[in-house]
Amino acid sequence: MLGEGGFVPAPREFLLGLRAVTEKHGIVLIVDEIQTGFGRTGKFFAIEHSGVEPDLMTVAKSLAAGFPLSGVVGKAEIMDAPAPGGLGGTYAGNPVACAAGLAVLDVMRDERLPERAARIGSVVEERMRSWANEHEIVGDVRVMGAMAGMELVRSRKTKEPADKETARVLSVAREKGLILLRSGVHHNVIRTLMPLTIPDEQLDEGLDILGAALSEVATAVPL
Repeated sequence: MLGEGGFVPAPREFLLGLRAVTEKHGIVLIVDEIQTGFGRTGKFFAIEHSGVEPDLMTVAKSLAAGFPLSGVVGKAEIMDAPAPGGLGGTYAGNPVACAAGLAVLDVMRDERLPERAARIGSVVEERMRSWANEHEIVGDVRVMGAMAGMELVRSRKTKEPADKETARVLSVAREKGLILLRSGVHHNVIRTLMPLTIPDEQLDEGLDILGAALSEVATAVPL
């Protein structure tokens, strides 16, 4: 799932084909789960949606709930290949961050946060698709768990990016009390990355504000 690229999910067929090519030619398949990992997409890791098993995987961000911790995990034959002392990192072994990471794993398991992400995603997707039915400015909706992207366009035929309108939606939403981020090559994708522990009432309130901001901007755009 592209992050800054606009929340674009990789097709399962592509990932399966990529795995086949790497296995045929002996290439190590490395998956970046820094943003998508630890429940964000409704699975513990996003690659699980495809059924593909990578050789190496990078993790960080949600791994330690804000503490400086990242990691590389992978198959034993690769991870055990470097000689002793041949693998390290600036923050490697930070005891406080490692303790936070262990606590995060407990919370993820006990509170079933990947499942919570899937439920959040279904709520967000339903709202975004309803806005797409109401406003031509919504060109596409892409959702994987709690990672949801709504792409704004000036024309659904030409798919001309509505970058200025997207910035305006963010501005109006901020004035109403909601901070949002945008992404994509043309900065015209509004993305959601709310905490997986967000209460339902806060989720609904945030979506209400986003919907109101989108409606205000969409009705002012000549399409």
